[in-house]
Amino acid sequence: VLDFNDPFSTEVKPRILLMGLRRSGKSSIQKVVFHKMSPNETLFLESTNKICREDVSNSSFVNFQIWDFPGQIDFFDPTFDYEMIFRGTGALIFVIDSQDDYMEALARLHLTVTRAYKVNPDINFEIFIHKVDGLSDDHKIETQRDIHQRANDDLADAGLEKIHLSFYLTSIYDHSIFEAFSKVVQKLIPQLPTLENLLNIFISNSGIEKAFLFDVVSKIYIATDSTPVDMQTYELCCDMIDVVIDISCIYGLKDDGTGTPYDKESMAIIKLNNTTVLYLKEVTKFLALVCFVREESFERKGLIDYNFHCFRKAIQEVFEVRMKVVRSRKHQSHVHKNPRPTPNGTPRMPL
Repeated sequence: VLDFNDPFSTEVKPRILLMGLRRSGKSSIQKVVFHKMSPNETLFLESTNKICREDVSNSSFVNFQIWDFPGQIDFFDPTFDYEMIFRGTGALIFVIDSQDDYMEALARLHLTVTRAYKVNPDINFEIFIHKVDGLSDDHKIETQRDIHQRANDDLADAGLEKIHLSFYLTSIYDHSIFEAFSKVVQKLIPQLPTLENLLNIFISNSGIEKAFLFDVVSKIYIATDSTPVDMQTYELCCDMIDVVIDISCIYGLKDDGTGTPYDKESMAIIKLNNTTVLYLKEVTKFLALVCFVREESFERKGLIDYNFHCFRKAIQEVFEVRMKVVRSRKHQSHVHKNPRPTPNGTPRMPL
């Protein structure tokens, strides 16, 4: 059931629209990021022929709806209520196949962005320049520059320079798609400034080089400290999470197969051969903190663990506040949908 018009559900669960021409890779992105499908398996996916909605509720913070739109659907047809689609949408991801002629995709992008902006100026417009694994480094940069230039020129010609488009080079064959989705999701998390501030305080008092707050299931990082993100560092963190979960599935369960591979006791230390230590600790049952620490700083592990305890407590408080807001909005939604009748039988108007 397509319920586009529930303002309370979209506030609690922001909506992400996945759009683009046919065969641009939209469904493959969704399967790889959220269903752990191997990139090679996506070669056998059938083309999407209807709008697919999926609730992504893997963690306390990664909590949204994805709407995958088939490329052949003309949702600007008069019989299609596109205003309902864009109203309440948090982000619109438009996927462009970098290995194809992208002129038609740019024309569709311009039409989509301009219509969506008129309905909802608060939408974040995210452009995935996809399938760049088949391009050389120079060709990647040139393609991004060309698409960036043409898309912004089209908006300027229409007098819409104030619309901001974010561009990402992505591929399902490396971690770039997870990095791009992380950036998209972070814009939809109202607690992001609080989380970043907590991470900054934590690393500055613990002698830590870099820290990520990961959603363990999707490997999306929902926050990091204010130091720049290095792609190689991010890939190492993703690989560490895979290792921890795989080993925990083998050795972390009870003899009868009960229990969970990831719980409040989950912790891992990996020492790299460049005097760096990777340190993972469980924050909530869906979130993990992954830190990069110099060996000499890691000698003060007691201090790091004490600061982590304070950090986890603060994160839980943030989460509790969020749950109160969610419960309040659910109650409001219920009141609006089911107004109590007055004694004479007429519906009572909600205040």
